[in-house]
Amino acid sequence: MMVAKALRWTGWRCIAAMALFVPILAGCHGSPAASVNMPPPGPVASTPYLIGPGDQLSVFVYQSPQLSVPNLAVRPDGRISLPLIPDISAAGKTPTVLAKDIEGRLKEYVKEPNVSVIVSGFVGPLDRQIRVIGEATEPLAIPYRDKMTVLDVMIQTKGLTRYAAGNSSVIVRQVGGTRQTLKVRLSDLLRDGDIDQNVAMLPGDTLIIPQSWF
Repeated sequence: MMVAKALRWTGWRCIAAMALFVPILAGCHGSPAASVNMPPPGPVASTPYLIGPGDQLSVFVYQSPQLSVPNLAVRPDGRISLPLIPDISAAGKTPTVLAKDIEGRLKEYVKEPNVSVIVSGFVGPLDRQIRVIGEATEPLAIPYRDKMTVLDVMIQTKGLTRYAAGNSSVIVRQVGGTRQTLKVRLSDLLRDGDIDQNVAMLPGDTLIIPQSWF
């Protein structure tokens, strides 16, 4: 009888010890996602700026001021003209790529040219612009910036006119050849602070703000 009681007591002690030991094992062999030693995600790389028609450029050729041109406008056809280079394509290129292209053209006239291109007035290519039409105070085309939202766009267009039907506004965008329409309640965003309406913009979006009939 005493032996049976001792065995039962020993059995309960073993079960209790296993109950304590199992969570420890689970903690040691948990999923990697739960590890506190995982590094935080790195920053998202920003999209390089592409030159577009209407942009203002400053082209500097090191130790050759006669070949440098400040405040040079990109023509509607996307090209620019420089001393010794009457015609070179600029639209759709980054400033760094354009500088390398100019260096390549200048090698015929200058030994080891060193060119820098600075964009001083931004418009950007058409497919990376945000267009605002209708009842904005200043309808215009805006060069797209990373993480741009509809609130950023409205700040640049200086808000709605008194005749705007802000809550009937729509964003029209092209996604893989398909046109999509996204409703956005601008009046709720601008006048009531409804931050849920502060949707993200994409390159090429068109924001349409209709007129109120009342």
